[in-house]
Amino acid sequence: MKRDVMRRATTIATAASLIFFASCAKKNKTARVPAAPQPSQSSSRAAPKAAPLPVGYAEEGIASWYGIPYHGRPAADGEIYDMEKLVAAHRLMPFNTWLKVTNLANNKSVDVRVIDRGPFVGGRIIDLSKAAARQIDLLGPGIGRVRLEVIAAPEDISSNDFYAVQVGAFSVYANAERLRAAYAERFGAAQLAVKEGAQPLWRVLVGKAGSIAAAQDIANQIRAERKEVFVVRLDTTLPATGTAPTTMQPPGR
Repeated sequence: MKRDVMRRATTIATAASLIFFASCAKKNKTARVPAAPQPSQSSSRAAPKAAPLPVGYAEEGIASWYGIPYHGRPAADGEIYDMEKLVAAHRLMPFNTWLKVTNLANNKSVDVRVIDRGPFVGGRIIDLSKAAARQIDLLGPGIGRVRLEVIAAPEDISSNDFYAVQVGAFSVYANAERLRAAYAERFGAAQLAVKEGAQPLWRVLVGKAGSIAAAQDIANQIRAERKEVFVVRLDTTLPATGTAPTTMQPPGR
């Protein structure tokens, strides 16, 4: 009798243990941290080009300004940032968007063109060039509350055009690429465009300016060393910089 009681007690204890461990295993399983979700196929695709914003679109927030050490360096759109020109950086607005920026503290305003990305500081919506900040008395304070309003581009400037300076044309790709690389180091942007024909020519285009006047400034800097330079409109269908020809080019310059 005693042995039967002992056997039953052992059986009950074993069953209880199995239930306990099963319960623990179940708890541990539900407590595990799920794996991070994988990006969807759509999120891995390149983002489409931003559509132009409608004239009149407005934002309000804090503006700041930037100068040295960014002065003279390539901006996000490829052109050289000049802190003495009326340009600006915005995190989202399409490049070449024109904005009227009004300092809400004194109602002074300035028109600027978006060429760069930023500011990357919480709470700020735009980074102005030094010249733009000076016009609305923002240099001293450093930051200030402003209103941004999208405006039409000036009549003499297309909101979608860029300009460059042609510094040479070569029938030998290697010669053109060598010159392109040298100017890219100095001006931040330089590319090749092929002119098809019986003897294709590789044109070397330097800079990426938002206006003819800005491109002319680049041409004036180069003209002292290369006499035959002139401003051209950049074609959006230009081949990628550094793309070698698929056929052998005849000897040339």
